[in-house]
Amino acid sequence: MADPDDDAQRSMYRTMVLIAACDDALRSAISAGTITMAYYSPRGQEAVAAGFAAALRRDDYLVTTYRGLHDHIAKGVPLRPLLAEMLGRAAGTGKGKGGPMHVVWPETGLMLTTGVVGSGLPIAAGLAWASQRQGRSRVTVASFGDGATNIGAFHEALNLASVWRLPVVFLCQNNGYGEHTAFAEHQRTEHVADRATAYAMPGVTVDGNDPLAVRAAVSDAVVRARSGEGPSLVEAVTYRLYGHVFGDRMSYVPAGELDAAWEAEPVGRFRRLLLERAVVNEEEATDIERDCARLVADTLDEVLALPEPAAHELMTDVVSGITHA
Repeated sequence: MADPDDDAQRSMYRTMVLIAACDDALRSAISAGTITMAYYSPRGQEAVAAGFAAALRRDDYLVTTYRGLHDHIAKGVPLRPLLAEMLGRAAGTGKGKGGPMHVVWPETGLMLTTGVVGSGLPIAAGLAWASQRQGRSRVTVASFGDGATNIGAFHEALNLASVWRLPVVFLCQNNGYGEHTAFAEHQRTEHVADRATAYAMPGVTVDGNDPLAVRAAVSDAVVRARSGEGPSLVEAVTYRLYGHVFGDRMSYVPAGELDAAWEAEPVGRFRRLLLERAVVNEEEATDIERDCARLVADTLDEVLALPEPAAHELMTDVVSGITHA
C-alpha cells in the first residue's frame, strides 16, 4: 500500500506529538502533586495509535484498554472532556465518575475502555456482530496488550470472530511487558501474530514504531473486514518507555534495554523521516510541537478549575435504581 499524502502524514505526526505532550503534562502534574490519579503512560506507543486511526473511518468502532490515552486521542476524543474524565471532573466523558479506565466517546467510535485485562476482545466481537447483522460496513478494532493474549477471552473472541467472519481487527500493541513480566517469559511463540493460524485468519507482525507500517497493515485488515472476509490479527511491536503504572521503577528491565528503546522512540523517529522526505521543514515541525504543548497546557489548566461531580451523582448512572425498605 502506498504511503498517505503529505497532509495525512503531517496529521499523523501531530497526533503523535499531541499524545506525547499530553503524557508529559500529566506525568509532570502528578510529580508536582497538582493532581492525584492512577496513571498508565502510553509513551512509546504513539505510532501504533496514529497508524491504526489513520486506517479507520470516523464511525468505525474502537475498544481499548486502561493504557489507552494514545488510542483515545487518535480516535478523536476531544482533549477537554478526555482530561476532565481522567481528573474526575463533572465535565468528563463519563461525568468524571469513570476515570481513565472507563473513557467512552461514541461520537467518534470509541465505544469502550476496559479496566480488566483482555475483557474488551469479546465485547469488540459483539460490536462487530451487531454491525454485521445490521448490514453496515462498519469495522471494529480491538486494541489490547500482549499480556491479554494469555487469557481465555482472547481465544473465545478470535475463535468466534473467525467462525462468524466478523468485521473485526484484533490489534495487539506488544510493548514488551505484561505488567512486570517480559514477553518471552509469558509465552513461547516468537510473535503474537503466530497464533492467528489456529483461527484461520491472517496474522501479521509490523514495526509498531512506524506509523506508516501500522497504517498499511491495519488498512489491509480493514479492507478484508469490510468486504465480509472476516477478522485479522495485527501485532504492532513497540516498547513501553515508562513503567506499568506511574511510580514503577522498572527494576525488572535489563540494563541497556531502555536506553536502546529511547533511541528508537517513535515521535522523534517519525519527525526525522518527515524532515528527510521534505514533508515538513524544521520550522513546521517545531510549530506543530509548540501548538500541541500549548493546547495541552491550556486545556489542563482549564480542567483543573472545573468542579468534581456533585454529591447527588453518586446514585445516578447505575445499573439498577436504589430501593428503600
